[in-house]
Amino acid sequence: MKFENIKFKETKMPKGIQSLLMFGDYELSIVQSDFSYGGKQGLYEIAVMKDDAQLEMPGITQEGDTVKGFLSESEVEVIIKKMHLMSGADPEAV
Repeated sequence: MKFENIKFKETKMPKGIQSLLMFGDYELSIVQSDFSYGGKQGLYEIAVMKDDAQLEMPGITQEGDTVKGFLSESEVEVIIKKMHLMSGADPEAV
């Protein structure tokens, strides 16, 4: 999935944008706001979730961390590709 194909929705609190992509049982949240890591610089933050709980995802987030920030559009595309390979599922917008 190319970055330009990601559908973002506006968020009110905090004010910004978010996209949720499902990969089978996993959900990838992509956000940009004044409170997200890198949001003020126009960069993105991601979190991986399963059963409504954030979790570490080796190869995507660091050990002991469930959020990865300061990501460019191309870095978000790479994470989407990794999620596809790890889950075996195509991304579906929520």
